[in-house]
Amino acid sequence: MSSSDKPEVVERDAKDDKNEEKGGFIEKVKDFIHDIGEKIEETIGFGKPTADVAAIHIPKINLERADIVVDVLVTNPNPIPIPLIDINYLIESDGRKLISGLIPDAGTIHAHGSETVKIPVTLIYDDIKSTYNDIKPGSIIPYKIKVELIVDVPVFGRLTLPLEKTGEIPIPYKPDIDLEKIHFERFSFEETIAVLHLKLENKNDFDLGLNGLDYELWLSDVSIGGAELSQSATIEKNGFTSIELPITFRPKDCGSALWDMIRGRGTGYTMKGNIDVDTPFGAMKLPISKEGGTTCLKKNKGDGEDENDDEGIKKERRRH
Repeated sequence: MSSSDKPEVVERDAKDDKNEEKGGFIEKVKDFIHDIGEKIEETIGFGKPTADVAAIHIPKINLERADIVVDVLVTNPNPIPIPLIDINYLIESDGRKLISGLIPDAGTIHAHGSETVKIPVTLIYDDIKSTYNDIKPGSIIPYKIKVELIVDVPVFGRLTLPLEKTGEIPIPYKPDIDLEKIHFERFSFEETIAVLHLKLENKNDFDLGLNGLDYELWLSDVSIGGAELSQSATIEKNGFTSIELPITFRPKDCGSALWDMIRGRGTGYTMKGNIDVDTPFGAMKLPISKEGGTTCLKKNKGDGEDENDDEGIKKERRRH
């Protein structure tokens, strides 16, 4: 065998040394780049933004919907503005989705500053009740709001800031009403002053603080009038309260309905209106209505009512 045909012999240690030198060089390059990045970050002042749920407001709530606003405080420590690319949100109750959505291009967070980002969400009660049959009107349900803020930060790239907040929200139910009796303060065919004795039933699992109401009353399909007035009362959860409402009307416009009531026969009535209430979840305007009810003129002489009221009504009728 000639010397040219001899295989080349390379020491193993020499090969390993070359690989180690190559690997060490790459690591040194990576470390150098990382160090340069840290120096740039320290010099320029880049950092990760932070976010927190500052508050949750319910600016409007009624029987149909609840408008919710989530205030998220975002702090940007960087020397340049950062874009808020997207906002993902989800509201769930006991692990069940109530609503979710995406808000694109949600704005910009100023350099070295904090911004309150408002996330508006609307819950439609009919959608919730049709999806989950066990969620009943008048109940209070727990909720969890999950928010993801997606921002783009130099050096760090695209970041997701996850947030959560829990609370409770009601599914309001309108109160029941019953016109128990009508008491005449002064009777005249031209103008009669009376007091309506009204009973309100709160079918909600939370108290209602009554502040005012408006109403209109019909006797046998004939409107005898209505009013808008201030009235203060507390209707405890799943409880009752009684209120007295003044009303002025002209009996001669009422037809036979009023005389049926005076004779003790009773007459059909319809009452519609609204009540303004305070609740633990904010102010609400709730409708009140009763159709097909029956009421009559009642006199409780033990309550100090005039025993001659009926006689006075009869005399007034004979004069006309």
